[in-house]
Amino acid sequence: MADKQVFFDYIKDGYTTKGDFINLGAAMLANETVKDAYVKIPLKTLNRHGLIAGATGTGKTKTLQIIAENLSEKGIPVLLMDIKGDLSGIAQPGTNNAKIDERHNAIGFPYEAKKFPTEILSLSDQEGVRLRATVSEFGPVLLSRILNLSDVQSGIVSVIFKYCDDNKMPLLDLKDFKKILQYTTDEGKEEFTKEYGRISSSSTGAILRKVVELEQQGADLFFGEKSFDTDDLLRIDENGMGYINILRLTDIQDRPKLFSTFMLSLLAEIYATFPEQGDSGRPELVIFIDEAHLIFNEASSALLNQIESIVKLIRSKGVGLYFVTQNPTDVPDAVLSQLGLKIQHALRAFTAKDRKAIKLTAENYPLSDYYKTAEVLTALGIGEALVSALNEKGIPTPLARTMLRAPMSRMDVLTDTELKDLLKASKLIPKYNEVTDRESAYEMLTKKIEVANKEEVKEKAQKEKEAAKRPTSSRKSTTNPWIKTLSSPTVIRSVLGILGKMMR
Repeated sequence: MADKQVFFDYIKDGYTTKGDFINLGAAMLANETVKDAYVKIPLKTLNRHGLIAGATGTGKTKTLQIIAENLSEKGIPVLLMDIKGDLSGIAQPGTNNAKIDERHNAIGFPYEAKKFPTEILSLSDQEGVRLRATVSEFGPVLLSRILNLSDVQSGIVSVIFKYCDDNKMPLLDLKDFKKILQYTTDEGKEEFTKEYGRISSSSTGAILRKVVELEQQGADLFFGEKSFDTDDLLRIDENGMGYINILRLTDIQDRPKLFSTFMLSLLAEIYATFPEQGDSGRPELVIFIDEAHLIFNEASSALLNQIESIVKLIRSKGVGLYFVTQNPTDVPDAVLSQLGLKIQHALRAFTAKDRKAIKLTAENYPLSDYYKTAEVLTALGIGEALVSALNEKGIPTPLARTMLRAPMSRMDVLTDTELKDLLKASKLIPKYNEVTDRESAYEMLTKKIEVANKEEVKEKAQKEKEAAKRPTSSRKSTTNPWIKTLSSPTVIRSVLGILGKMMR
């Protein structure tokens, strides 16, 4: 009993906050939940990023759902990447049952069913608010890194952007970019060579192949207008609850290039447009990236460097990033070191490699007198996790094996009818789902080439006309060749000679 009381005091002191917080659940000791030993995460530190990890089926998605709900309840908007398609139920209240009551009685507070304001977003042809961005908004540096271009190729992209800026040609979609790319070494070769230097056709060909590769993953749907305004992720409903924006990604699991392209452009746009927050006491926006390995596995070193830089800098804008994946080793060390909140669900040790990975994972957490971390990692039940956070002073909190609370919203997907009703009520769909294709680089270059071709044809015709008018130095004889022969002096002398002989 004394040990339990000491543990209770240890957790209570370690998770005491002066400001507002979210409650994840209660700490556990020796497989038993300690009632009222709440594991509380200060809102002030939620822009310090985080990790939710664990094997399949251990409850990662439900943990993500719990945090998103509590943030929304505090008036903080959320963006969720829904790779598996099982998060839309947040828009409907959950249902109580005996297991949930048992869990919440052990934790120390009652269960409450509640729904949350939800917006469905889409990168593809799936229903929802269409997310788009223009090529110009990406800029030459970010686009080059996404395409994994060499220094020479990146230089060519910079020249292309400069040409379009100088000539007021908007680069809106990939069609525009491909057109100007071809123009540099075809019809516009002389112009580019004169103004910007010679551009190699082999280099533009290599860039074009990279663009086609990106296009094949569905990027042509993403690049274009109308561009999504990141301020629309910050909406609060009439009850003061933050919107939970769910990006449906179930149809792009096999297209990681598109996923990483979108994520990087979104983070870059947020960093460029959001004001500095300083020590505001609460985040402005929290983003959860499910199946985070999809970003990191296919990323080039240049792209990884860009992601790492943004992760380090974006928290000053009041934005928290939370990576959800099976194993912490899926996340690069440079990113992992920036994550303040770590929620680790169970890991499975099926092989020697798995056991080594568990030992490495255990070293990421603070030492504890109450847990052998490597052993606990394989013994956690569903809905249990090891939690380590930052307190309001930025100091790591005590490691706590935590019995997590149940989600307040539905732990299942919406029905087709419910989804249609949700989409019908959306205020953003009318704003973004109308496709526009205003005059841009493609149309402007096409007109320019047509005018040049007409001028060339006109000039050629004029030259031919002038050539026909010039006097020729000799004209071809039209005299019959027989007449010409008979009238020659030689023939005439011969005939006269014969006639003279006959008259003698």
